[in-house]
Amino acid sequence: MNRDPGLGAPGRPEGVPAGNQHAGRQPIAVRDTQPERAQHAPALATRGTEAPAPDHAPKPARRPGGATAGARGGRPSRPSLDGGIPAQQRGLGAQGRQTVQRLLDAGLSVFDELGLSAARVEDIVRRAKTSHGTFYLYFANKDDLLRTLLQDALHDIAIVTGEFPVVTKNDAGRAALRRWVQHFSDIYGRHATVLRIVSQAELVEEDVYGDGLQLMFRLAEAITQGMTAAQKAAEGEPPPHAELTAVACLMMLERVNYLMSNEIKLPREEMTDRLAAIIYAAFHAG
Repeated sequence: MNRDPGLGAPGRPEGVPAGNQHAGRQPIAVRDTQPERAQHAPALATRGTEAPAPDHAPKPARRPGGATAGARGGRPSRPSLDGGIPAQQRGLGAQGRQTVQRLLDAGLSVFDELGLSAARVEDIVRRAKTSHGTFYLYFANKDDLLRTLLQDALHDIAIVTGEFPVVTKNDAGRAALRRWVQHFSDIYGRHATVLRIVSQAELVEEDVYGDGLQLMFRLAEAITQGMTAAQKAAEGEPPPHAELTAVACLMMLERVNYLMSNEIKLPREEMTDRLAAIIYAAFHAG
């Protein structure tokens, strides 16, 4: 993902982010409570079910952060393409990942139209033009599919968390902050549908929220460090209530992007300018 490098504070090389570098995510605990789970999912495809033919290939090597090494140039692939719980237990080949992609696309479309609670596995397999047997080769249930979709969003937001710059008290610092706000908004927009589904759903399991909350706290910490590092270096003291200020700014940033992704028309460039200016002023009011 291309972006302009953040500007470093004095004594810090340009482009070195202030946030943590944990771009990945911890595995989500599995709780199987959904009635739609296949209790006896077939190990092999039956009539009318697509064969999972090179799916028994060795599981690809994992890169730091949980992404798998892709076939092209060693670039990391989307974490979601490893599939859900059943698929991860055996590892997938290229054809298996294509099937996973088709099911993910269908599931995202169905969730967007019907909501999580009303969506059924039957709706997803019909949209994907496949069978129930194939679905359960790759996902335990519809919640497993939603959790898998969310992996990509959490993965990308973790990366942008690690890229928060040291924001100096000058025009260069303002420009670096604005670039980061724009990058965050781009990432949020890319995953807006699944983030909206998760935030609106009443039946999302607690562990899904738990991963998001952990990431929010890491992002608030990165904002605190990036916004106060230059001031601490110059004056030896951070601004008062810096952590609470960071949480408030993050909540504002998330809500504005949520509204912009929810068919509320706001001028994106102007909103980016205002968001960056407000975050800057919150830490550099003096």
